[in-house]
Amino acid sequence: MSSRILALDFGTKRIGVALSDELRWIGQPLETYHRRSLVADVAHFKTLVSRHEVGEVVVGMPVHLDGRVGPEAEQTQAFVDVLERDLPVPVVTWDERLTTKAAEQLLIGADVSRRKRKERVVRVAAAILLQSYLDHLSVASGTGSRDS
Repeated sequence: MSSRILALDFGTKRIGVALSDELRWIGQPLETYHRRSLVADVAHFKTLVSRHEVGEVVVGMPVHLDGRVGPEAEQTQAFVDVLERDLPVPVVTWDERLTTKAAEQLLIGADVSRRKRKERVVRVAAAILLQSYLDHLSVASGTGSRDS
């Protein structure tokens, strides 16, 4: 039996959250979480893991285009370290280069106002990140074709 994957687009003020379907084929935006404290943040994600029967959490790692790791990636890794310790499921990181830009372009193309884009962009970026991860899992497992 497959379980869902929860994706997080980590930010200092907001965290975009996306969730896969049970078959791990499609990732969809779930919410924009407004950060409160590390303890409250982890408790919230622990609740989501339980409520949605999540088997794995993937966190976007903000690596520079040239592959360098900057301060944002160090902050993200510190958050991942806490999640790994406190969540009952595996936590993995995934390259999130250009997901926010892609999310912004998608929302602009959908004619979403600037004010609404600011709120939605992180959860759409989380969905793009998740879909990239799901596509990788599909290819890696040899189930790249889903036309059954």
